[in-house]
Amino acid sequence: MSVPASSRIRQAALLAALAATAVVTACGGGGSADAGATGASSITPTAFTQGTITGFGSIVVNGVRFDESAASVSDDAGNLSTAQALRLGMRVEVDHADVDAGASTARAAAVRYGSLVLGPVATVDAAGNTLTVLGQVVDVTPGTVFSETLAAGLSALAAGAVIEVHGLADAATGHITATRVEAAGSATRYKLRGTLAGLNTSAKTFNIGAAAISYAALASTAVPSTLADGVALRVDLATAQSGGFWVASALGVKGPRSDHANGLGGHVRGKITAFTPATRFTPATRFTVDGVVVDAGTATFPDGSSGLALGVEVEVDGTLSNGVLVATKVSLESRHQGDDSRQWHLFGAITALDTGAKTLVVRGVTVSYGTATSYVGGSLADLAVGRKVHVKGTVGSTRSQVQAAVVTFE
Repeated sequence: MSVPASSRIRQAALLAALAATAVVTACGGGGSADAGATGASSITPTAFTQGTITGFGSIVVNGVRFDESAASVSDDAGNLSTAQALRLGMRVEVDHADVDAGASTARAAAVRYGSLVLGPVATVDAAGNTLTVLGQVVDVTPGTVFSETLAAGLSALAAGAVIEVHGLADAATGHITATRVEAAGSATRYKLRGTLAGLNTSAKTFNIGAAAISYAALASTAVPSTLADGVALRVDLATAQSGGFWVASALGVKGPRSDHANGLGGHVRGKITAFTPATRFTPATRFTVDGVVVDAGTATFPDGSSGLALGVEVEVDGTLSNGVLVATKVSLESRHQGDDSRQWHLFGAITALDTGAKTLVVRGVTVSYGTATSYVGGSLADLAVGRKVHVKGTVGSTRSQVQAAVVTFE
């Protein structure tokens, strides 16, 4: 799934001309201490990884530490950015060199990130752990990260608050499973990514979820020729409705990536967004995971294949062939939530320590420690500013901190 970065940047510029937008990245949640590269990378990718950022030092995705110091970083509109924009819980795609299996490390050539929705909150259901944004129902799970300005989680949100949601579209429920929620009060435009439905080419309207959208203000040259029900679409929106419709300022169809070469390795974690069930004569071996088409006809299924279904979260390893990820292994994420690679990991020096509040900061992320925390290569008394550590844990009850399970002194 990769070409030289210079070619990718030219392609991104074309996309930016169509989908011209500014994705607002809110503060909080922590990021890499290295600003990262903004231009072409000298690293030749041999594989790609798609998943959620679950740590820093540099960035940790799907259990692998990717050194992004020489990587090109961009948002989903093709706008060049830096690694400082990357946050815990963001969904990313990483083009990278071979992974060192023993150390679980690799050098990243390019990192792309993007949210699913940016807009005003309509309703909040704290009891049901859901909220509605731009007509999209968002499910908040124990693994959802909130930016530090929203440390109280759902209780910090009210109708009208503008937020940005990173996550996974659940095709079975029509909801978004949030991996990260950020405050985005300074947004000058809204954004929505989802599956188009109810297209009316005469009225120039369509729906994404419960959001009714008008594209009547766009020139015909700004409307993709492939616009149709069922396509994955990115829409930039004005911040005010007109006649009950959200007004589109740019449209972009998100199709399968075509700039990744045959033979490139692939490692994807996400929800099945398109699925053809097995029949009496045909096994269920072809499906789509977060935009990546998978052929699992020759794959192994360590957890069995009977659990595959629309909306199920899976992990797929394989090799690209003509734009399709030919899987060698397909695992069910529900069977592996306790695995080490599913934990949150922070590598680096302690930059702040509050022994009263029992918190420390690593890589810009606040870590809470307590009686349930264990220590390797040292003890509680060895915690000090400047000490290099590896923190492993989960999202804490504050939602914006990592609750340390193990602190290893390095």
